[in-house]
Amino acid sequence: MTEAILLQRERGLLTLRLNRPDKKNALTRAMYSRLAEALKEADADPEINAVLIAGSADCFTAGNDIADFIQQPPNDLDSPVFHFMLSLLECRKPVVAAVAGPAVGIGTTLLLHCDLVYVSRDAKLRMPFVNLGLCPEFGSSLILPRLLGHAKAAELLLLGEGFTGEQAAQWGIACEALGSGEAALAKAREMALRFDEMPAQAVRISKQLMKAPDRERIRQVIEEEGALFTQRLRSPEALAALTGFIKRH
Repeated sequence: MTEAILLQRERGLLTLRLNRPDKKNALTRAMYSRLAEALKEADADPEINAVLIAGSADCFTAGNDIADFIQQPPNDLDSPVFHFMLSLLECRKPVVAAVAGPAVGIGTTLLLHCDLVYVSRDAKLRMPFVNLGLCPEFGSSLILPRLLGHAKAAELLLLGEGFTGEQAAQWGIACEALGSGEAALAKAREMALRFDEMPAQAVRISKQLMKAPDRERIRQVIEEEGALFTQRLRSPEALAALTGFIKRH
């Protein structure tokens, strides 16, 4: 069986590559567990100076694997998806993301917690939580209105409007939009490897200072959203929408 999460070490960089191409890198409970475990191990490893999260040159992730989600829904904050969220939130080392193609749901919201994000111009980002009878997650209901203003955040979170990699860079969700998926992956790797040449403690302290003012508030919002999200998963609205989604796909 092919590994759905590929881990690669290159000097002081650990790359976590989503590798489920037949399912557009849709995320399962097992994948969340592996990602959480790898982030914690990287954070504790003195030889690792940065983490890169990537998919392929044409697909980041289609978000949650809906069938897996319905069969094994997260019942509480001790579920694998929340372990992943908190591991990324608490990671003391720089986390870089490379995004090409679809980045749906948590494929977009996880970017809000990365330090550097590089996207292809034609990447397709979308957070269709409400469309599926659910609610925003991973702190997005707090972070996006702060970043974009309420009106634009409402388009993205309430209507589930999609946006491109170019727009993500214009809005400050990404650092830069590149001409292709290959270029986005190459740029993200290049920038992530730069941390191998920098004073590691200075980098970590600087990240800590940048994140500290909002970390506890974001954690609180993630927990509040998570409690409502798990409730919504059991609602007639969500069950109908998710079942319909599976039938269409």
